[in-house]
Amino acid sequence: MAETIDAIDIEYTEDDKVVVKQLDKNVLTRGSWTTIMFLYQELDKNTEEYGPAKVSIRRYQKRNGVYRQQSKFNISSAKQANEMILALQKWYPKDGTFVPEGTVTDEGE
Repeated sequence: MAETIDAIDIEYTEDDKVVVKQLDKNVLTRGSWTTIMFLYQELDKNTEEYGPAKVSIRRYQKRNGVYRQQSKFNISSAKQANEMILALQKWYPKDGTFVPEGTVTDEGE
């Protein structure tokens, strides 16, 4: 368990082998509740090689001076990641003009 957000990681070692290798980390929110997105690879125990990169989004809560994981969501394929990207870009466009489907506007009447 980590005392600071910067100390939180998901790298995991078992029998002197890095089983989960953290490649990158992006802190999405900071505070007593923090959300972090990790890029990582898992070691295939049969081939001893790392598999494709995956993403994990995790929420941590700080209690009694340490951050504890409360929930996680793993994105396990590029297809799933790209579907999420498309949906997020639709819902949160850069220009802020998105109107959800089915919403009635003055212009459409």
